Amino acid sequence: MASKRLRQILFWTTILVFAGLCFLIKWTSVGVCNFCRTKTEDMFLKQGSGHFLLVPHSDCSQNPPFLVILVTSSPTDLKVRVIIRETWGKKKLIANKFIVTHFLLGTTLNLEEQVAVINESLKYGDIIQKNFIDTYYNLTLKTMMGIEWIHKFCSESSFVMKADSDVFVNTYYLTELLQKKIQNTRFFTGFLKQNEHPIRKISSKWYVSKLEYPRNIYPPFCSGTSYVFSTDVASLVYRISDNIPFIKLEDVFIGLCLAELDIKLENLHSKQTFFPERLEFSPCRFRKIVASHFVKPHELMIFWNALERSMDEKCPDG
Repeated sequence: MASKRLRQILFWTTILVFAGLCFLIKWTSVGVCNFCRTKTEDMFLKQGSGHFLLVPHSDCSQNPPFLVILVTSSPTDLKVRVIIRETWGKKKLIANKFIVTHFLLGTTLNLEEQVAVINESLKYGDIIQKNFIDTYYNLTLKTMMGIEWIHKFCSESSFVMKADSDVFVNTYYLTELLQKKIQNTRFFTGFLKQNEHPIRKISSKWYVSKLEYPRNIYPPFCSGTSYVFSTDVASLVYRISDNIPFIKLEDVFIGLCLAELDIKLENLHSKQTFFPERLEFSPCRFRKIVASHFVKPHELMIFWNALERSMDEKCPDG
């Protein structure tokens, strides 16, 4: 009874806090962002995003996860989150290693949508949220929010994965490969991108101005669709991030932090395991990958069930 009463108090307190935030954001974030979408965007977006509004219920210190998966999501993507919770994102033990998944969300000015997120958080206890508007151009803030949460509340974990919500993750193979790691510090892996140049075409989704990034080439970075790192890297990146010029492309921003830290990107396996593009599904093929991009929500359930059913079957390649 006391627990139910406490949850009700938490719910209505959060509603009142959010109503105040809506007023504040309406007169600061939205108006300024519309005005500063180009040259001053970096200066505005890097401002502190305040305290956490929602955090997971679990306590990492009590049961430290081997792997924490942080999934970038948006407030209206409830159906996708439910499917991820029922497939690769379900809390589970793999080879006696504890795996948990949390969702990274910004805020919405739609009160009904935010109330739905609060209710979802109360039900599942796996949402991380701070008070910045949930847009593509705030993806760096969203990712850094997850890294901050790891640094402050889950440094006992061993590894962290960041993944987009339209990615299929083979947690079985990922756990198998991570267990083979000899050095578990200063480790970062994913689909490596090298010698990438900033796109200067204003109409492009990935446009970056000279003011935002004056150099003509990016340092090596991993595709933002999915990457994995040892937990100590979260603290290192969090501490140095304020010294790195802000850029709205989160994978590039993380790459800039890693370059400053002199952390070298590694391959998780001699064969490619991270795929930033869509792969044609087959159980045998997906048994030997870590992540595949552009998977539709209804496909996640089909692929996951097929993968689990195939675990004891022999594949043509042995």
